[in-house]
Amino acid sequence: MTSEALGSRRDALSASDTTGSAGGSAAAGGTGGVVTQRRRKGPPVVSQLLLTLALLLFLAPLAWMVLSSLKSAGEIFTTPPKLFGESLLFSNYSDALDFLPFGRFMINTAFVAVTGTVITLVTSALSAYAFARLRFKGRDSLFLVYLGTLMVPQEVVVVPMFLIMNQLGWINTFQALILPWAFTAFGTFLLRQFFLTIPKELEESARIDGAGHWRILTQIIVPIAAPAFAVLAVFTFITYWNSFLWPLIVTNDVSTTTVPLGLNLFLGQNGQAWNLLMAAATISMAPTALLVLLLQRYLVKGIALSGLGGR
Repeated sequence: MTSEALGSRRDALSASDTTGSAGGSAAAGGTGGVVTQRRRKGPPVVSQLLLTLALLLFLAPLAWMVLSSLKSAGEIFTTPPKLFGESLLFSNYSDALDFLPFGRFMINTAFVAVTGTVITLVTSALSAYAFARLRFKGRDSLFLVYLGTLMVPQEVVVVPMFLIMNQLGWINTFQALILPWAFTAFGTFLLRQFFLTIPKELEESARIDGAGHWRILTQIIVPIAAPAFAVLAVFTFITYWNSFLWPLIVTNDVSTTTVPLGLNLFLGQNGQAWNLLMAAATISMAPTALLVLLLQRYLVKGIALSGLGGR
């Protein structure tokens, strides 16, 4: 290789190092060389260990619940604690269903969660479309006020909401469990963020073809925004499924009792059936876990694109 070729190559390496595109791996050499900085990377094993430790910490209560559901009542609080009992009592699960009408509680909760999720998706999609695609006076100010309702804690609004439900005669009814929480600013915000990322050229093309707002929303925007709808569906379903305070206030009959209230009944006048409580809690966790697993692919994509990923 000639000296001219070497000089040209050195100049190219120097320019590459200056812009940092070479990742700092080349060292400067010769006269007039540029000092490069080697990118320091932490050992990946440390981050893997930290993530594994965090995972174990989160899974520890879940593992304790499942293992306790297979023990007898007297083996749960032994000292020192044991992971397993003398035998695995799978019959605790059938006993839990017989101890209380827990199957009815599961059906009630599933109906409330599914219906509430569907209504929330519809109302959130309509309001998000209005705030993202329609132009009217005071739109942005109204949206900020709507978002401000997220700052109001649930405990503050339950009393006036209970008075309204009582005036309507909805105590011990499913509409009282579903409708007050089916209009959420969070869902509107989540879908609006995703709707804003959809090019307006699609909407304009649809308008040229004669499509109205309803057709644009249902046939163009909703299919594209499927990941965002999946995120909202999972969050809403889990919220309805795990809700405790509001069902405790507006229901006092077994015909409308939900799972969180039913779990509380395992400890009380019916006795202290901790092993059956753990079995019932494991059963109640299954629907939400299954939903997350089924929509996992859409969840990751939706969180990254809809604004929850820090955009």
